[in-house]
Amino acid sequence: MDRIFIIGEIGINHNGDVDIAKQLIDISVDAGADAVKFQKRTIDKVYSTETLDGPRESPWGNTQRDQKEGLEFGLSEYQEIDKYCKSKKIEWFASAWDLESQFFLRQFNCKYNKVASAMIVYENLLSEIASEGKHTFISTGMAKIEDIDKAVEIFQEKKCPFELMHTVSTYPMKDSDANLNMITTLKERYSCSVGYSGHESGVAVSVAACALGISSLERHITLDRSMYGSDQAASLEPQGWRNLIGSVRKIPEAMGDGIKRILDEEFLIAKKLREHL
Repeated sequence: MDRIFIIGEIGINHNGDVDIAKQLIDISVDAGADAVKFQKRTIDKVYSTETLDGPRESPWGNTQRDQKEGLEFGLSEYQEIDKYCKSKKIEWFASAWDLESQFFLRQFNCKYNKVASAMIVYENLLSEIASEGKHTFISTGMAKIEDIDKAVEIFQEKKCPFELMHTVSTYPMKDSDANLNMITTLKERYSCSVGYSGHESGVAVSVAACALGISSLERHITLDRSMYGSDQAASLEPQGWRNLIGSVRKIPEAMGDGIKRILDEEFLIAKKLREHL
């Protein structure tokens, strides 16, 4: 069993504050994650004017536009994140929700790309991402099997390396909805590596997913689940994030090779416990 690639999904849990993003990067480095991930949107491309003009109370104002723009990092913030991650020796990347955002991200030459579950049906975006030839994580939440078929076809035609990520897009996800056997289904149907992007509150489901032989694990992380934001409740706080990664790192070695053997240490115990036989 290979080492699992672990991703801390910062997403929009930074609440528009680079210092919070840096704290989450620090926590991920300390915990032993391989990468952190963000989300990038061009607000006027992703949302209609009608939606953006709608009411929404938030720390940034009273409209949907105020809230969404307040959560969005621009060039200067991503330049700072890029520099900071390099100094901490951790990879970062982001899921683009529109073509303009994907073009924006190219200037940072991140090692990886990500297709968010919501965007798996956006074929033009998938083609653009695949054209870069970077290893891409493709989340499969909210997708029909036909949608996944098409996404895989696009990446195979472009000869772009990818892996699927089993995902259930509820926030937080109920453990009973996890359907972890989909990991095996995806492996068998597409003959590719399969990861897990979890939105549950705890760590048990993620640990179970790792035992099924996933190649990557992504979890939303936060400083405090009570903070403002729609993703906070489905996120892990720092100690939970450290505990999860600590558990996951033990799994490949613990799985073993499936060959029955008696350890040297067991012989002595067996001799003692079987004296009366």
